[in-house]
Amino acid sequence: MKTNQINLTFSSIPENVGITRLLIASVGAQLDLPLNDIEELKVAVSEAVSNAIIHGYQNNPHHIVYLDLDISNDTLKIIVTDEGCGIPNIEQAMQPAYSTDPERMGLGFVFMQSFMDELQVESTLEVGTTVTMIKHLKQTPISSH
Repeated sequence: MKTNQINLTFSSIPENVGITRLLIASVGAQLDLPLNDIEELKVAVSEAVSNAIIHGYQNNPHHIVYLDLDISNDTLKIIVTDEGCGIPNIEQAMQPAYSTDPERMGLGFVFMQSFMDELQVESTLEVGTTVTMIKHLKQTPISSH
């Protein structure tokens, strides 16, 4: 079974959200995913990364966000980790329209849940948050281009 791992660390600045969207779109294209699936992956990844930057680090640009991709023949696992303030109540944070920022719609976790096959959120106050998203792939080999 072919596998691929990609590990990206980047500064907690909004400009890097676009880079993560390009990366996941490239991976989705390599996996020959339908365009709609690629768009959903882009939204899910950008929501998780934006949450790390905006909520985890309160927009402080002097921190690092970690994006880990683990690709196998049948699964794409996306892990976004921050070492920020943590989520006091994960269940509450995952409710539609809940946000600690009045400027935000609070739909990030809703999008992640609806666009991915599995979503797991682990968080410890003042230690950070890890969001693990899994997309099950149809049995197609990883392309070599």
